[in-house]
Amino acid sequence: MLKTRIPPPLYMLAAGYAMDKTDHYLVLPIDPAIAQWGWLPALLGGVLLVWAGVTFWRAHTTINPLVPSKASHLVTHGPFRWTRNPMYLALALMLAGWALWLGNAVSFLGVPVFVLVVTVLQIVPEERVLQEHFGEEYMRYRDRVNRWFGPLRGRWSTRGF
Repeated sequence: MLKTRIPPPLYMLAAGYAMDKTDHYLVLPIDPAIAQWGWLPALLGGVLLVWAGVTFWRAHTTINPLVPSKASHLVTHGPFRWTRNPMYLALALMLAGWALWLGNAVSFLGVPVFVLVVTVLQIVPEERVLQEHFGEEYMRYRDRVNRWFGPLRGRWSTRGF
């Protein structure tokens, strides 16, 4: 049973808020000519988020991360071919765009913190539920596609990233 009660977008908002506040205390400026491109990873994250949501919708399965046991289908197509968690990857990309837009390199620390928190508090419990729910089908998928990005290949591949 999934134990988390906090939707992952709230983790992203908390990280984004902390990143903004960091800007007031620890500053390592990014060239404004580069910082102005923060919209690009944020836009890519938004597109990925919508694509993953539409893929779930077309598969007629739940999009609610707090109740993965209600999933009617294991979705492995669309963006799920390259990442088991495209929505969380999308949120991380949006945070990276925000960090860039803030113009403070220190703000980028919020991205790996978000990734760690979401992995531990959301993804790992979610994976347990999906494994119970879909069994061998999920295990084969997990062995093919990384948690965050990319197909699994070679001896350096891990199931974690």
